[in-house]
Amino acid sequence: MLQVGLLASFLLFFLLPIFVFFFINTLSSFLGSKKSSSQSNKLPRSYPLIGSSIAIFVNEKRRNQWITDVLKHSPTKTFVLRRAFGDSRIFTANPSNVQHILKTQFYLYPKGGFVRQSLSDFLGSGILNADGGNWKFQRQISSHEFNTKSLRKFVESVVESELSERLVPILSNAAAEKSVLDLQDILQRFAFDNICKIAFGFDPEYLSPSLPKAEFAAAFDEAVLISGIRMNCAFPALWKLKRALGIGHERQLRLATSRVRGFAGEVVNEKKRELKERSSLETSDLLSRILCSGHLDENFVTDMVISFILAGRDTTSAALTWFFWLISGNSRVEDEIVKEIREKREELDYDEVKDMVYTHAALCESMRLYPPVPSDTKEAAGDDVLPDGTIVKKGMTVIYHPYAMGRMEEVWGSDWSEFKPERWLMREEEGGKWSFVGRDPYTYPVFQAGPRICLGKDMAFLQMKRVVAGVLSRFRVVPVVVEEGFEPVYVSYLTSKMKGGFPVKMEEKG
Repeated sequence: MLQVGLLASFLLFFLLPIFVFFFINTLSSFLGSKKSSSQSNKLPRSYPLIGSSIAIFVNEKRRNQWITDVLKHSPTKTFVLRRAFGDSRIFTANPSNVQHILKTQFYLYPKGGFVRQSLSDFLGSGILNADGGNWKFQRQISSHEFNTKSLRKFVESVVESELSERLVPILSNAAAEKSVLDLQDILQRFAFDNICKIAFGFDPEYLSPSLPKAEFAAAFDEAVLISGIRMNCAFPALWKLKRALGIGHERQLRLATSRVRGFAGEVVNEKKRELKERSSLETSDLLSRILCSGHLDENFVTDMVISFILAGRDTTSAALTWFFWLISGNSRVEDEIVKEIREKREELDYDEVKDMVYTHAALCESMRLYPPVPSDTKEAAGDDVLPDGTIVKKGMTVIYHPYAMGRMEEVWGSDWSEFKPERWLMREEEGGKWSFVGRDPYTYPVFQAGPRICLGKDMAFLQMKRVVAGVLSRFRVVPVVVEEGFEPVYVSYLTSKMKGGFPVKMEEKG
């Protein structure tokens, strides 16, 4: 009888969600063909047992846009999404709530078990997936290293060499041959080489002229993709069952993470040997600095470095991809940026790029519309009430949504859909120079805010401005589109992407 009971429990726990999944998926296909744009803008209806799963599946391929529509129609810019079997998630685009979550009640809103479990196979206990004392310890180590001038100079030299020796020649060759490039892929390769050099002191040569399929990079891409699928899975029991059985995406994830972590472990061990054999070895890269500071546990260091690669590669490449898309359709903005670049062409070191205020504003404006990370998930460690009155129960998932926040008319005005760098600027005097006017980080949490604000923010802007200067001073980016009025599709897993890549032709400027 006990075995029969266990079997019945197994069937109820694992097979019922599968049945519901296929039932809703079939129903959503039917409803999707009848769904009007006005229906997608209403608050989702919730039903017994399945919650709002029908609406979730109908909008599965436009999740960020759908959540934005719903938040826009919520009076407080917050709503509770009822999922299957009583799982509720709070979504918010309310700046007061974001400040409450990221600062005022920071310790009440950690990453939580859901996020840590979903990402642990890939990120381990690295800083992007850590909470409590472990996070605080890694943050202290990282903060110290990121604030050193020598690391800043190293980053500057890495970016400059990758730009001049690899990126510009590839773009120049494409312009000469009038060939089509996937600029998203090129920028990912550029960012991957950069962050591997900065974090590991290792050059994967992923942006070599042959554009090789590097095993480590391919495995990293696959691990990011499938970890993102886990995070957005309607029924987490499904991926857990697949992991237990070693099938489907979970088998692919196990193989990919094994390659990533195996390679990273080899690099860590090799760096240890180098440091031991050569006491005078320059400790420019982040890995050397961490090891030299006495943190020698291989798993700990590997977890940290993998987190830094994810943070440094996917975010900057995504931001630049959408930036060049927006610039390609806004010649006035491009002209202003080129004018600023030419004024400072010979002075583009770290201190000088900080003065490129129009370029800085254009990058901020691009990330407002297309943030590299569209949403961030927390888990309530206790009962609470958000500033807008939303009741939070212990264990609830709470998600703030930068993608939606950048589209709120109440914050950005009726012209929120326009790409307008001037909204970040003011003239010091009539006809004078622009000065940058930053936004409240809880209104614009693209780099997070509060204690977990991105440590690499300044270095990310340094890298992006150098790329913008290096590309726009010499080239015009011309998207290859199949029809008039084409708009690329914004998709996201752990980070955002342009669906299908960004095919372009490069035109050399005279």
